Amino acid sequence: MRSIIIILFFTCLGTVFAQSGKKNILVVTGGHDFEEGPFFEMFESLKEVTYTHVTQPMANTLYSSSEMDKYDAIVFYDMWQAIEEDQKEAFVRLLKDGKGIVFLHHSMVSYQEWPEFIKILGGKYHALPYEKEGKMVSESTYKHDVEMKVSIEDKKHFITKGMKDFTLFDETYGNFEVLESSHPLLKTDHAESSPVIGWTNTYGKARVVYLQPGHGPQSFRDVNYRLLLFKSIHWVSAR
Repeated sequence: MRSIIIILFFTCLGTVFAQSGKKNILVVTGGHDFEEGPFFEMFESLKEVTYTHVTQPMANTLYSSSEMDKYDAIVFYDMWQAIEEDQKEAFVRLLKDGKGIVFLHHSMVSYQEWPEFIKILGGKYHALPYEKEGKMVSESTYKHDVEMKVSIEDKKHFITKGMKDFTLFDETYGNFEVLESSHPLLKTDHAESSPVIGWTNTYGKARVVYLQPGHGPQSFRDVNYRLLLFKSIHWVSAR
């Protein structure tokens, strides 16, 4: 019954969004294991969204390609570190031209040695202790398999409008950095998590969204998480 409700819900929602045109997105993975079946089934359930999947390091080589013109947005679910200088420049150009970006879960751990990445994503999971304002700050943390309450912080934003607080069985991240320029959408009061777990950011002309949850099938199949992803894709695709 639950699966039928989810299908009907996104079918109706897809009809509403059809007027804005089907969104063609690039989904990037690599550098972290995940359960591929439930993950891609989530994308296949999103009406008015088509996707192409690419794994790292292939994605890095595409940023300077004209192939990127056909994608309305990029959804990152990778955890990749290596990136060449020309690839950084090409990626930044995409965002300055307005390419929408959605970062999910462990993608926040990517590119630890690239200082510009925190400005793009709007925050950072620090894999190692770091210095801030002359003081040493301990590394970020994680905890698997916890129930976390997700509270809607901004009830008026396009992505979260009409949504109610919900609970996910997921993985928390703690002690990560969120830039003041980021706009909070989601929060949690879980003791093992940083408070803000979802936000929007802008970089150049690009709209950027980060959603911290998304560790496994329990979240991939959750109607609230799918709705957040669906609306995030449409929001970042608007120019």
